Amino acid sequence: MNINGKTKLLGVIGYPVQHSFSPQMHNSALAHLQLDYVYLALPVAPEKLKEALLGFEAISLFGLSVTIPHKQAIIPLLKEISPLAQNVGSVNTLYWRDNGWYGTNTDIAGFLAPLLSLERNWSQSSALVLGCGGASRSVVVALQELGCHDINVVGRNQDKLRDFQNSLPINIQTHCWQKLQDLIPSSNLVVNSTPIGMYPQSDISPVEQRFWENIKPDLIAYDLIYRPSPTLFLQQAAKQGALTIDGREMLVQQGAAAFKIWTGETAPVEVMKKALYQQLSP
Repeated sequence: MNINGKTKLLGVIGYPVQHSFSPQMHNSALAHLQLDYVYLALPVAPEKLKEALLGFEAISLFGLSVTIPHKQAIIPLLKEISPLAQNVGSVNTLYWRDNGWYGTNTDIAGFLAPLLSLERNWSQSSALVLGCGGASRSVVVALQELGCHDINVVGRNQDKLRDFQNSLPINIQTHCWQKLQDLIPSSNLVVNSTPIGMYPQSDISPVEQRFWENIKPDLIAYDLIYRPSPTLFLQQAAKQGALTIDGREMLVQQGAAAFKIWTGETAPVEVMKKALYQQLSP
């Protein structure tokens, strides 16, 4: 990569951000297409967020990925956000247009990509989402985009479940965690949007093995966690014959969607996957 005075700047902001896999993933894609950009990890403390955006404007930075803890806090600082980002209530991608920062959320596209590749009819499908946190919001909005007939969400805290349901402009059903055993056998898609089972606590699962008994033959188990791969949650489901998808695919595909926004070029997904998998390998 030949970085010079004409090289365009991209980056990811968060706090902390040194753990991000995005720089290697995006820089590999940029180098593959011989695009004169560089993608940097940019730590921005919460109290410095507004100043940082002004600084990025001053140096003509082209686009940004946004991660924790800025996905909600950055919204009031933007000129406009997309309808999807409004529904989710968070932004993970910024781009500069018409003298202002615009925001969108590519997590929806990232989540949907592996499901759309299956070419199934989702109009009669029942989806079950484990958890009612920030990641769950993106999943629920994505499932509505997919056209799922029923969307069920389970959580451990009734107050949080009620707030989650009331904050979304989407028709969903919420249930206490104890309903899992009844809901899994009637579901076509089960999504883990909790951090349970994430490295280094790789030996736990949000679901007991016995809950996977009597599942539908076409069941898909989807875990947003990308390390380890596969998680215990996915191993349990696979043991009963379910098709499994892990979070690595979503991570790559949401990055590919952002790459297209920034550069106008179709991202080399396989190159991005290879770069990510190399970082995740032991």
